[in-house]
Amino acid sequence: MQQDPAPLTRHLLVHRVRGHTIVEFRGEIDIAAAAEIAPHLDAVTARPGSLIVLDLTRVEFFDCSGLRLLYRARSRVLDRDGRLQLVCVHPLTLRVLRVTGLSRLLPPRPTLAAALERPGAASGSV
Repeated sequence: MQQDPAPLTRHLLVHRVRGHTIVEFRGEIDIAAAAEIAPHLDAVTARPGSLIVLDLTRVEFFDCSGLRLLYRARSRVLDRDGRLQLVCVHPLTLRVLRVTGLSRLLPPRPTLAAALERPGAASGSV
């Protein structure tokens, strides 16, 4: 029986699925949560050639601090020749991604399965 990994913080869980590192954000992602998450996200995005999926499925609130985390993660992964996918279905978070233009740089997928099955459609250079 496979046991789920313990969260790194109350806002972040990191695990592996089919060669991808899944970074699952949880709860309210505000300035306090971002300060907790940032060092762990930096560690995950430091590896060259990483395949990373940022999963926002369990996010209840997402502000500009969360946007900074996503943009930084994207930049770090691309600088290291990796691939980054985003999973997001929350209407308000999707709206924030669209309004800020981040959805063009990091197109959201509706499910983790969709992100894992389309590695060639990962975020790329703009």
